[in-house]
Amino acid sequence: MVATKKYTYGLGRRKAATATARLYKGKGEITINDKPALEYLSGNKTYLAEITDPLAIAEKQKDYDVTIVVKGGGLAGQVDAIKLAISKALVTEAADLRPVLKKAGMMKRDPREKERKKYGLRSARKKEQFSKR
Repeated sequence: MVATKKYTYGLGRRKAATATARLYKGKGEITINDKPALEYLSGNKTYLAEITDPLAIAEKQKDYDVTIVVKGGGLAGQVDAIKLAISKALVTEAADLRPVLKKAGMMKRDPREKERKKYGLRSARKKEQFSKR
């Protein structure tokens, strides 16, 4: 029988991206879709700092290994989805962190989505150029 590792789960969404985060007791390694985080983010340290914000605010950067599976959307949407997923997993692990993360704005999903195209228009709101004659 295989021994399973205990983890805490969190789900985050943003635009078309969906991220699931698993927090394991560990030493602070972050993997995204089976790649190291910095490699997945194409070496973008700004995105890496944004992903680790919830852990930094909770002062738990070296306490957890984070495994993330993310699908859909672009890189910016995926980063926001990952951030929300990690925040939710941290709150599941330790409920006393909720007020701290909520005050920092980490517990809120950004509801903005792409507006659908309407018939008779070029895109969602763009119209054909008006011609007087």
